[in-house]
Amino acid sequence: MLEKLEKLKKYPSDLILLIVAAIGIVILLTINILIFGPLLYSGGMYNILDFEFAWTAEQILIIFGVWGDEVMALQAVGVYWDFLYIVGYTVPLFALILLVSRKLNERILNIGFYMSLTPFIAGIFDIIENINLLVMLNEAPAFASFVPLIASLSATIKFGFLIIGAIFFLVALVLLVIKKIKK
Repeated sequence: MLEKLEKLKKYPSDLILLIVAAIGIVILLTINILIFGPLLYSGGMYNILDFEFAWTAEQILIIFGVWGDEVMALQAVGVYWDFLYIVGYTVPLFALILLVSRKLNERILNIGFYMSLTPFIAGIFDIIENINLLVMLNEAPAFASFVPLIASLSATIKFGFLIIGAIFFLVALVLLVIKKIKK
């Protein structure tokens, strides 16, 4: 696998990485401001994170009882937008990890190759999570009892991989700044 990742030493170019990172960040911010921001408070005391981390059907049905049909329909729209949002966080994090890793020593660069995959792994789990969220929203209250567990487990794994990737990026960025200061 490292041989295939070796191509990432030069391709895509740093400029392309910066451009796709910027485009992804614009997507991320636009969806946050226009879609997720207004949805955040639409569900009263429960928001999308409460929904993502409601591990049981009983917890989901409590949330749905508070939300009602109108908020559930709004949240479903938000979940559909989340599929595009995945691009907004996977591509920039991938590009930034790769960009910073390229500027450091070979050992960190090799680690960076693997770390650059963490946002894509997170994105896969986000897709699994979203599918299960939509199943619950569209089949309530008759969804299978294991669906909330799959959604919550997928959300946990997603955030875990995102945190790992983000921490690596920040550490690599600090190392890069230290390297530049020492020169």
